Amino acid sequence: MATDTASVATHDEAARLSREMHTGSFVSRLSTGTGAFDVIGRRRYYYVLSGFLVVASLLLIIIKGFHLGTDFAGGSKLTFTPTNSVSVAQVTEVLDKTYGNGVVEKVQTLGGKTLQATMTSLSEPQIAAGKSALTKAFNLPASSVSGSEVSSTWGSQISDRAILAVVIFFIAVGIFIWVRYEKRVAAGALVSVLHDVIVTSGIYSLAGFEVTPATVIGMLTILGFSLYDTVVVYDKVQENAKGMTSLLRRTYPETANLAVNQTLMRSLNTSLIALLPVVGLLVAGVAVLGGGTLKDLALVLLVGMLVGAYSSIFVAVPVAVDLKMREITIRNHTARVLAKRKQDGTIVDADGDPVGVKTADGTVRHVSAPVKVTPVTVGMKASAAPRPGVKPQRPARPASTKMVNGKPVVEKAAPTTAATEEPAPSSIAELASQAVNRPQPTAKPKPGSKAARPTGKRGR
Repeated sequence: MATDTASVATHDEAARLSREMHTGSFVSRLSTGTGAFDVIGRRRYYYVLSGFLVVASLLLIIIKGFHLGTDFAGGSKLTFTPTNSVSVAQVTEVLDKTYGNGVVEKVQTLGGKTLQATMTSLSEPQIAAGKSALTKAFNLPASSVSGSEVSSTWGSQISDRAILAVVIFFIAVGIFIWVRYEKRVAAGALVSVLHDVIVTSGIYSLAGFEVTPATVIGMLTILGFSLYDTVVVYDKVQENAKGMTSLLRRTYPETANLAVNQTLMRSLNTSLIALLPVVGLLVAGVAVLGGGTLKDLALVLLVGMLVGAYSSIFVAVPVAVDLKMREITIRNHTARVLAKRKQDGTIVDADGDPVGVKTADGTVRHVSAPVKVTPVTVGMKASAAPRPGVKPQRPARPASTKMVNGKPVVEKAAPTTAATEEPAPSSIAELASQAVNRPQPTAKPKPGSKAARPTGKRGR
C-alpha cells in the first residue's frame, strides 16, 4: 500500500533505501526514535484490525451480554469463615440441597478461609434457612454466617450512575482536547477512548468476567491512562508541526509519523511499567486472596491498559491525521511538497527524510553515496602534490589569442621564474640549520621616518 510520502520511485524502492539508511538494530532504532517505522502510512491496516475488534465486541455484548454482579443485578449473599477446611464444592452441594439447582450462582474464596456464596434474590426466611443449613453442615457458631440482600432497584441505580460517569468522562475529554488542540484532533482522541471502552467490554463479555463497581472504577482508570498516552503523542505532533507549512520538507502525515517514532519507546516503557503492578495485583487477587474486588479491578486494568496502549498510537493519531488532511491549508502544502520532490527526484522515508535520489536517466542512487566530480582543466594537466619541503611553482600564464585584421594571432605566455627546488631536509638538525641561515626580510620604514643611510663610502 502506498504511503502519503512524496516519492518519484516506487514504495518498494523507498523502503529498500530506507532500510539501507537505517542500518542499526531494531532495538536501537526504536529507543532512539530514528527507525522511521511507517505507522501512519499503513494506518488502513490498523483501521481494519480496530474495526474488526469493535464489531466483534459489539456482537459479543449484544448476543452474550455481561455477567453482572450482585451490586448491579441484585441478589443475596451468604458469607462465613469455617473453622475446618471446607471446599467450594461442599458449600455448593449444601446450598443446592437447601434451595434447589439454579439458585446458587457462584461460590468463591475471598481471602484466607472466608467463603462467599452469591445467589438470586431470596426472601428473609430463605436466607435464614441457608444460614441454618451451613451452620449444621460445618459445625459453625450460629452467628458466624452473615447474609446480605441487594435489591434490583438499587442495582439499576448503580448501573445508571456508572453509565453517567462514563458519559461525563467523554464530555470532559472532548472539551479538554478541543481547548488544548482543536476539534479535529479532539475527534481522534474521542474515537480512541470509545474504541477502548467497546473492546474492553467485549473482552469482558467473552471471558465472562463479573461486572462489579470495581470494574467501573477500573474502566475510568484505563480511559485516563489511554488519554494520557494520547496527549503525549499529540504534544509531539504539535511541536513538530510548528512552522511546517512555511517549509517544503515534510507533509503532515510524515510529521505525525515522526512524532510517533519519537514517542513510541516512551509509550512502550510507560505501558510496561504500568502493567507490572497490575499483574502483581492480579496474582495477589487470584492466587493469594482468591478473588473478590481486587481481582475484578486488576482484570479490567490489565485488559484496558493493553488496549489503550494500542489505540493511542494506532488509532488516535491516524484518525487525527485523516481529519487534518481535510483542511485546505494542509492539502495545498502537501501538494507543494510532492511537486518539489518530483522535480528534484527526491526519495524519502516514512518520516520525510531523504534516502535517495532518482537521476534523469532513471537510476536510483542512495542519498549517502559519494558523488564523483571530474575536474575540468583548461590548457594544463593536473599536477601531483608537492613533496614536503618543496616550494610550489606558479603555473605559466596560458597563451592568449588576439584577432588582427580578421586573423587569429597567438601571443606567447609571459615567462615565469620557477622557484628553485630545495631538497627536503633529512633530519631535524638540517631543518634547524636551514631556518638559521635563511635571509631575514628587510623591515619596511615607518611612515614619516627618515630612511637609513647606507653604510660605506660613496661610489664603492
